Amino acid sequence: MNYTFYKYQGTGNDFVMIDNRDLHFPKNDTKLVEKLCNRRFGIGADGLILLENDESTDFRMVYYNSDGNESSMCGNGGRCLVVFAKQLGIIEAETTFIATDGLHYATINEQGIVSLQMKDVDEVQEHESHVFLNTGSPHHVQMVEDLHIFDVRNQGAKIRYSDLYGKTGSNVNFVSQTDENKFALRTYERGVEDETLSCGTGATAVAIAMKATGKTNSSIIELQVEGGVLEVSFTEKNGFYTHVFLKGPAAFVYSGEINV
Repeated sequence: MNYTFYKYQGTGNDFVMIDNRDLHFPKNDTKLVEKLCNRRFGIGADGLILLENDESTDFRMVYYNSDGNESSMCGNGGRCLVVFAKQLGIIEAETTFIATDGLHYATINEQGIVSLQMKDVDEVQEHESHVFLNTGSPHHVQMVEDLHIFDVRNQGAKIRYSDLYGKTGSNVNFVSQTDENKFALRTYERGVEDETLSCGTGATAVAIAMKATGKTNSSIIELQVEGGVLEVSFTEKNGFYTHVFLKGPAAFVYSGEINV
């Protein structure tokens, strides 16, 4: 069968987008999703996203990891989907859509900068060696030295599959501080089972974790990821984080048809 697809990326985190408002895509076919995301035998992407109709919002986001399994929220994917929705003529400069973790509000400007409201965070678990929190997806946050040469793939996999997180696992972020309100991070993503150039929920998790642990006093934090720069802002009161926004570029790459 032929499928029309659209490729998007947000700071190097890339996605296959499919307009599934007519529900033609076989949503339970994990092998098909995995094949489309395969970088050697398919289109190639960190994940696949379906845009579907929703009765109470502008659209619905259905997200799959590159292993073919439907997954939790993806921040960069959500930002890319906003650009896709604008390209399809569904929205203009702002939108509200539904994802697996609830409602999301977003704005997009003429330069393709998307600001996406993430879920509130009411729990940040501080441990001796790391911080754990859920920003729509679970995230382990750990400070390291020499981030640029750190073995993210092997160390990330070791933590992701450790007894800390059981069968469900966790995304793993390794972080170093570069300025008062600036941090560099590299992320191992579950479902991709490798390092990605960027992770939106990971950047959000790192920003909140750095505030919670006193590494910064700022509520606007710049995150240098491998694929570019993201900004996370929030309001914090008594350890409760609201008005959490993930901001950065998202862009159309190309479109095509694939027969599978």
